[in-house]
Amino acid sequence: MRSIAVANQKGGVGKTTTSVNLAVGLSRAGQRVCLVDLDPQSHTTLHLGIAPGSHPVSGYDVLVFDAPLAEACVDVSENLSVIVSHIDLSAVDVTLAGRNGREGILRKKIEADSRCAGTSDTDRPFDYMVIDCPPSLGLLSLNAMAAVDEVLLPLQPHFLALHGLSKLLETIELISEQINPRLSLLGVVLCMFESGTRLATEVGRDVQSFFEAGESRHSS
Repeated sequence: MRSIAVANQKGGVGKTTTSVNLAVGLSRAGQRVCLVDLDPQSHTTLHLGIAPGSHPVSGYDVLVFDAPLAEACVDVSENLSVIVSHIDLSAVDVTLAGRNGREGILRKKIEADSRCAGTSDTDRPFDYMVIDCPPSLGLLSLNAMAAVDEVLLPLQPHFLALHGLSKLLETIELISEQINPRLSLLGVVLCMFESGTRLATEVGRDVQSFFEAGESRHSS
C-alpha cells in the first residue's frame, strides 16, 4: 500500500481539496483508497457526505481509546473508504501528552489493519492511503508523517507562500531521521493558481528556485 500525507501547517491552502480530489481520482482509476481525515474541522468527512458525529467511532477513538482502524472506516463507494473525523481530535495533543510512543499510534493501527496490510481473506486490500492533516505541526500531523511513505505539500501562490516552508521541510527531515526513515517529500502542489496573474507566476518560479537551490547544496 502506498501512503501519502497531505500536509502544511498553514490553513486555507487547499489540503482538504487536494486530499479529496487525489483520493477520488485514484478510486475512479480503479485503485482501492483509504482516505483518513485527521483534521478536527472534519471537512474531508463532510466532503464525502458524512455528518461529523454520525458514525459511532472516529479517528479520535482510534488514537485515544485504542479502537481498531476498521471501526472508524466508512465505505463511501466501491473503491473509496474514509476514516471519519470528529471535533474531539482537537484535544489529542493534551489527551495523549503523557503517553509513551504517542507519535507512532496511527502507524501501529495501520500495520494491524488487515486491509492496509493486505492480509484480509475477505476484503480487497487498499492500494493507497491518503491522509488529510490539520493546519499545524502538532501530534496529529506527526502521527500522519510517522505512518506514511510520502508527504505532498499544497502551497498557495501568494507573497507568504514560502513562509513556513523551510520549517515544514525541516520537520519532514527530522521525522525521517528519528522516527520514519521511509519518509520523503513527494512534491509541491500549487493550489488556487491563477495563471493570468504575475504574482502566481513569480511565486511558482520562486518555489522552483527554492528547491533547485536545495538540490544544489545537497549535491555539492
